[in-house]
Amino acid sequence: MSSAPVPTSPPRRAIAIGGSTGAMPAVRQILQDLPDIVSAPLFLVLHIGAEGRNFLADALSDAGPRTVLTAEDEQPIAENCVYVAPVDRHLLVLDGVIRLGRGPRENLSRPAIDPLLRSVGAAYGGGAVGVVLSGRLNDGAAGLADLKRCGGTTMVQNPNDAVAADMPIGALDASAIDYRAPAGRLGGALADLLAEPPGPNLPVPDAVLLEIDIALGRPCLTADIETFADPVALSCPSCGGVLSQVRTGPLRFRCQVGHAFTADVLAKEQEGALDEAVRIALRIVEERAQLIDRLARDSDAAGRSHSARDFARKGQELRRHADVLRRAALGQM
Repeated sequence: MSSAPVPTSPPRRAIAIGGSTGAMPAVRQILQDLPDIVSAPLFLVLHIGAEGRNFLADALSDAGPRTVLTAEDEQPIAENCVYVAPVDRHLLVLDGVIRLGRGPRENLSRPAIDPLLRSVGAAYGGGAVGVVLSGRLNDGAAGLADLKRCGGTTMVQNPNDAVAADMPIGALDASAIDYRAPAGRLGGALADLLAEPPGPNLPVPDAVLLEIDIALGRPCLTADIETFADPVALSCPSCGGVLSQVRTGPLRFRCQVGHAFTADVLAKEQEGALDEAVRIALRIVEERAQLIDRLARDSDAAGRSHSARDFARKGQELRRHADVLRRAALGQM
């Protein structure tokens, strides 16, 4: 794989793509279909988890003519290169260079898609194009909406064409998307769009700049969160802190530490925590019922009939509680 070409002048256009489950074939298709004449850097975030090796650049090296690189901190940006987010780092564009952030996870992910889209929108304004591909839940929806607030253009993979339709649907619900198409037509749509002059830059909202700083890893203070979100009676599933509801859509939350969740991701995480809590409670109640049964048998054998009856009643009550918890654990309530 060749090294990145030396950048000559700051590119006016940029493409930011995010995806998760089922997105890899779509990314390959886009890179194969995007013509050589399209001069714009492409930034890519796929959910790859916080561990492992940086294999995506190698896996995409034969997908089209562009040089594919694992992004490095403070790396200059060159046209016709693809920059792939490395493991456990947010991929951001700041002050004309790539920055890798160790800020809090967003939607349980680092790298997350929202920070990339947000930063590319702030950096390129009307020249930014954001694309959300196949994936579960709805990371990317808020970032795509923020990119559009900065003047950028938004695209999604057609949900009917996606392996996992959640992310495209979430993006479509969150803001007015400019284009949607199956993966086989996104490359051509990008080429047509980038052949046109970029749109006007819009003022970058202060909240967008602050959320970019959070993803980079800069201090996140409660007073900062209060400038764009309001505290609510919900706890952060990652750290237990108080969550605040962000004032702009889609419905999402941040804690004082900076962890961010859309409502869909938060609900899914709470569902898992509730299920685990119910199963732990069921185990404790069943173990308690077994102990009470042993005490009842021991009291009966010792001739303490009154105590044996009391223990028997307690055992029956515990078994009723266990039945309720078991039905809840099995989703029968």
